[in-house]
Amino acid sequence: MSTPTDLKFLIVDDFSTMRRIVRGLLKEMGCHNADEAEDGAIALSMLKNQKFDFVVSDINMPNMNGFELLSAVKADPSLKHLPVLMVTAEARKEDIVRAAQSGAAGYIVKPFTKATLEEKVQKILQKMAASA
Repeated sequence: MSTPTDLKFLIVDDFSTMRRIVRGLLKEMGCHNADEAEDGAIALSMLKNQKFDFVVSDINMPNMNGFELLSAVKADPSLKHLPVLMVTAEARKEDIVRAAQSGAAGYIVKPFTKATLEEKVQKILQKMAASA
């Protein structure tokens, strides 16, 4: 099973401070291989042109939001295996349900701690290893 430290992460958020925070938390977890995209459209293009192992995506973004990105990833045979962890400032029940039904690997509400992120990433990796 891969450990988070071996993985290449793509952090997708229209707010650069949030991308920096997530990157910092990943670094604290020992994950030094992360790239950033400021919206779903840029993220999708990066996902198609580079190899990533894990996507951490905001939901509310311009151009292409997190749900649209998630749908595009899950619809693409070469990307659908990628775990997508949704991050949002809103803990609306319908968003959580929609994320799960759309194939998101997990869901975190901002603000969150390193412990929360680490726990979610570990759980997702364990689930993937079990189904592999």
